[in-house]
Amino acid sequence: MKKEPKNYLKTYMGRKVDPMEVSAEDITLEDIAHALSLMCRGNGQVVHFYSVGQHCINCTKEAKARGWNERLQLGCLLHDAAEAYMSDLITPIKVHMPQYYDIEDRFLKAVYEKFNLGDLTKEEWDQIMDVDRALLIYDLVELLKEPVPEEGYQVVRVPDIAFKPFEKVEEEYKEIALALMKILKA
Repeated sequence: MKKEPKNYLKTYMGRKVDPMEVSAEDITLEDIAHALSLMCRGNGQVVHFYSVGQHCINCTKEAKARGWNERLQLGCLLHDAAEAYMSDLITPIKVHMPQYYDIEDRFLKAVYEKFNLGDLTKEEWDQIMDVDRALLIYDLVELLKEPVPEEGYQVVRVPDIAFKPFEKVEEEYKEIALALMKILKA
């Protein structure tokens, strides 16, 4: 049992997490699903509320549409899970803050360890990031009204970006995670 941290984030499930000493035991699916369902993509500069949780669900569905295995699907679902614990910054700011990336990496490592994905290969991570980038382009065009890039959309399936109440996103996120984890343990 870890000692109670002096500086901590109190999570939805009541855990006290030290951002500088995070471990897999600090991570819960409930905290991730809840927080991500309440966080808006694009720093809130979108045409309607669209949560990070819904984006992650869409990433998972895109991975499935590409015929990828459940391990990669779960990796896609969890790729932004660090944000549940440390929020996010827009990339134009984040690139000037290398320490932010270090802390984010610690959280993501703990998340992936918690869900038995700590051994993802570089190739698997690159695939997850490819899906994230494809959906980012879709989000930029459809939710931030950027022009469609010359190469067009890079998604296999059209993501569901319609407004959804956070409770529905939270529940769907957990259902998908639990179903994938069940398959991966079998």
